[in-house]
Amino acid sequence: MSSGLSLQTPLRRAPGIGDKTAKALADALDLHTVGDLLHHFPRRYARHGEHTDLASLVEGEDVTVMAQVQSVSRRPMRQRRGTMLSVVVGDGRRALTLTFFNATWQGKGLEPGRWGLFAGRVTRFRETWQLNHPHYQVLPGDDAASEVEEFAGALIPVYPATSAVTTWQLANCIKTVLQVFPAPPDPLPDVLKDTRGLVDLGAALHDIHRPPSEGALDAARQRLTWDEAFALQVTLAQRRHAAAASPSRARPPRDSGVLASFDAALPFTLTAGQRDVGETLAAELAVSSPMHRLLQGEVGSGKTVCALRAMLQVVDAGGQAALLAPTEVLAAQHARSLRAMLGPLGEAGELGAAEEATRIALLTGSMSAAARRRTLAEAASGEAGIVVGTHALIQEGVEFADLGLVVVDEQHRFGVEQRDALRAKGRQPPHVLVMTATPIPRTVAMTVFGDLETSELAELPAGRSPIASHVVPVSDKPHFLDRAWTRIREEVGKGHQAYVVCPRIGDDGTPDPAEEPGDGDGDEGAADSGADRRAPLAVADLAPLLAGGPLAGLRLGVLHGRLPADEKDAVMRDFTAGRIDVLVATTVIEVGVDVPNATAMVIMDADRFGVSQLHQLRGRVGRGSAPGLCLLVTEAFGGTPARQRLDAVAATSDGFELARLDLEQRREGDVLGAAQSGRRSRLRLLSLLRDVELIETAREEASRLVAADPDLRDHPALAATVAAMVDAERAEYLEKG
Repeated sequence: MSSGLSLQTPLRRAPGIGDKTAKALADALDLHTVGDLLHHFPRRYARHGEHTDLASLVEGEDVTVMAQVQSVSRRPMRQRRGTMLSVVVGDGRRALTLTFFNATWQGKGLEPGRWGLFAGRVTRFRETWQLNHPHYQVLPGDDAASEVEEFAGALIPVYPATSAVTTWQLANCIKTVLQVFPAPPDPLPDVLKDTRGLVDLGAALHDIHRPPSEGALDAARQRLTWDEAFALQVTLAQRRHAAAASPSRARPPRDSGVLASFDAALPFTLTAGQRDVGETLAAELAVSSPMHRLLQGEVGSGKTVCALRAMLQVVDAGGQAALLAPTEVLAAQHARSLRAMLGPLGEAGELGAAEEATRIALLTGSMSAAARRRTLAEAASGEAGIVVGTHALIQEGVEFADLGLVVVDEQHRFGVEQRDALRAKGRQPPHVLVMTATPIPRTVAMTVFGDLETSELAELPAGRSPIASHVVPVSDKPHFLDRAWTRIREEVGKGHQAYVVCPRIGDDGTPDPAEEPGDGDGDEGAADSGADRRAPLAVADLAPLLAGGPLAGLRLGVLHGRLPADEKDAVMRDFTAGRIDVLVATTVIEVGVDVPNATAMVIMDADRFGVSQLHQLRGRVGRGSAPGLCLLVTEAFGGTPARQRLDAVAATSDGFELARLDLEQRREGDVLGAAQSGRRSRLRLLSLLRDVELIETAREEASRLVAADPDLRDHPALAATVAAMVDAERAEYLEKG
């Protein structure tokens, strides 16, 4: 007889769970249904009698370890009434002390020689590693009763757990559900399972939790990992199909016009990569199927020139282009750079403008009312062929005469609603070009940016100078920091300029939202040094110290996101013009800022930034004929993960290699959208590093299936699975990248 359970059944209605346990699972782990519970996969597996490597424990981590009891002792507490129970467990290499304060009943079953699972937070007291008041489960001996057979030599699942719900409590709940759970309908077509050698879903869900063998566990993982990859790729294939079904207006190139004049006046030769990308963009703009393309490349590889040429082609075809930037500093920098590149070709309506010229307008949230009215009028009338702006571009009241191309810079900083709002301002769906200055591994491009075709610029333009990067370890060699400031003075003495970057603005310690790390990992090193780590250095604190100390006599400027827009613009103009020697700034200068005379950068508390962000920051120097220098200042000791990360950045300037390293060190859930969506994710097994071939295969199969059945009407079970695994909010995240 069927139990009536399904993956959608609320846990409170599942046999053996009950309201209290269901509430604990919901509150602690966001598990609400039988499907949620069965997709809460083990983090790892242990065997009875198998040692846990206690030497790998890290202070402050919540862990579940398997170890053997070595000794048990009780003694009166010194400072208050009651007793303290100390239990030493070990793995033959390191001992761990379990401490129970005022213990009256704890310690049941903890006898020398017995094995157990122990869960708690790792602390250290007088060089002794401890778990204070841990949860524990004593494992039975060889003569144990059959009801505990799961601990008698089988693979023991160790689940992601919390202090409120332990791994063995989860194991018991899952065991209870599996005993009465019927095999669910399998959403995958039989032919696909047979072709890919995949086991049934019911068997996979059972064997991932209670594997009878290593082989069965491997088969279960393969099937469930496939499901995650396939659900992602089906979602992206549906988005590609929907985008292609909405025609755009073709914007073919002209033999004469502003683009031809721009190309003829270029003072440099385009790289082979820029020419190839240009041909691709020109061809896609020339047809009515809307372009959806991602343009990525190394720092300084010339993406802006490629984007400008595409915008000029649209202008020649009677349309307009909008360039959306994440910060006011970057928007203003883009507007200045485009005007400088175009010269008279970007001065339509002004004295001395070229006959075929267009006009560039800037729109930001903090502009004066008069400037805003002028930009709005130029955009609405079509007088401005190119409109550059921040999120202010998508606000109500901003209209375009004929929006033909949307260029989104640093896509990961915008929500999908923002992008859609800008696209909706076109009479027809505009073409879309997404630019990112952060190189992306191929598997990330296939998943996070899977609804976009991808172009890469790997070749740097002629004239770009090499950048030397060095770690400045003030924890080991504090005098190295003095040498860093001396190097800054030396560069300024040669007539060059420099940046000093800090993680924080200062004053109240709150980072400006526009300056939060774009790759989600700006403070990833914070855990390396313990909970008592000092606050990160701030611009407001450091700038006066430098002005009155090691950089006294130099002309210092300050730049961060909390400055008024006109003041930020004035600071950047002064720095660009050489009226400021050293710019002390936050990550507001991370992308887009182009000052060829800046040759040196000191990044303070560099271990608090992510790998890709460090690569972006140092790309601000070495942009002229003189070589660049980037000094990564850190208090992290050698051998720590933070220090290893900085050593890797200093060792290579290959952005794609650093992107792979970044992916290795970051939580993939962040990359796949778990953190950004704010929702619990079922994407637990898929690895963007390990599962390259699987992702490619899933993409092929998904494209084939969606081409034949775009709405999955012939595959209702698959449609439900995709909706559950990649919910609407996550699908939007995947679209926005």
